[in-house]
Amino acid sequence: MYSLRASRPTSFVQSFRKYFKMNRYYYDLHIHSCLSPCGDDDMTPANICGMAALKGLHIVALTDHNTCGNCRSFLKAASANGLIGIAGMELTTSEDVHIVCLFEFLDDALEFSKAVEAYRTPFPNREDIYGKQMYLDENDEVIGVEENFLPIATSLSIDDAYELALSYNALVYPAHIDRMANGIVATLGTLPDTPDFGCVEYKDSSCIEELTEKIPSLKGKKRVVNSDAHYLWDINEAENYIELDDEPYSSAYVRKQLFMYLRGQGRYADTEGTV
Repeated sequence: MYSLRASRPTSFVQSFRKYFKMNRYYYDLHIHSCLSPCGDDDMTPANICGMAALKGLHIVALTDHNTCGNCRSFLKAASANGLIGIAGMELTTSEDVHIVCLFEFLDDALEFSKAVEAYRTPFPNREDIYGKQMYLDENDEVIGVEENFLPIATSLSIDDAYELALSYNALVYPAHIDRMANGIVATLGTLPDTPDFGCVEYKDSSCIEELTEKIPSLKGKKRVVNSDAHYLWDINEAENYIELDDEPYSSAYVRKQLFMYLRGQGRYADTEGTV
């Protein structure tokens, strides 16, 4: 389990949490739906959110390959299951590196998704080989299919993808940096100086210490441990959490606090953390 660690003395942290009434929010910020061809057909918005709720999660993000096409339905399903939903995308750069782009607001996500379409390579999907790519409505009814294979690398470099995402107010971090396939460290040999990612994602929390020792530039960055789930049973258990101020409570307020935390803004600027 990874939780917030503070660079200040324990007494400061306790006072900080008491003053701001910090509460734990268990999360999984990297999940694929059945719009990703590698995602199981049962990974519908309602099924994902139902499973996340059963597992005791509070905040979940949908991050399909190179599209936000199912995010509207996902946010509705999250709300129906008492969860805080986040719209997102796992973008594949021209270097074949995966980066996660999260959005506080759905409209930003959908506009970014439209912009990314111009950089996608039109390569027809083969359902018999790669799997289906289904668009669903809020009732999990199929309303369309994506004809072109989504996971193929875009023509955007890491730097260009980062800048484009930021222009749509995204929070951006490299995905599963501890993994060989499509991880930025395995692909480039290190974490580059640019873009200046303030947050990084691990799939396995046991790799954090070893990788940080090998790559000193990882020190001081926010960390998330996500599942990259393609099947319902792979969604995170309630193990990894972030402590957030949530009063006066609303899902929009907690969502805003999450983005502030991961960006190291406001009251979270002095917390050197892992989550």
